[in-house]
Amino acid sequence: MGLMESIDIGAKALRVHGKRIDVHAKNIANLDTPNYVRKIPVLNSTDDISFHGLLNTMKEDAFGVGTLPYVQGGVSFSGVVEDPTLGEKIYKPGHPDADENGYIRASNVNAMVDIADALLAQRAYEANLALVNISKSMAQRALEIGK
Repeated sequence: MGLMESIDIGAKALRVHGKRIDVHAKNIANLDTPNYVRKIPVLNSTDDISFHGLLNTMKEDAFGVGTLPYVQGGVSFSGVVEDPTLGEKIYKPGHPDADENGYIRASNVNAMVDIADALLAQRAYEANLALVNISKSMAQRALEIGK
């Protein structure tokens, strides 16, 4: 893997974890919004880097010179899914969102869970930012060798 590929993987991860932080921030902001359903970000690996995937890649390059094929990894943001747990029913007969019995459904957001998830996303963002900075530094030093 070259330096540019590592920067590309780090940049993809920065975008993904930035979106993750946005989802958790929206959940926390809607903590007290009636009928709000908590969103859960879904992340996936961009490529199949399993042993089976590696063998399939090697099969396609059967006449290679004995080197392992380049397998680019990374992470992708696949969207969000709604948390299936129901919020608490609260009796508020005058509320515009109340049902025929006068109940509204409170948000199902657990602030502690979303704060913890947002902190994990922030740490992942910082780690990938460090990866990009280290790769950039390595590329700059490689250019200085040629001077």
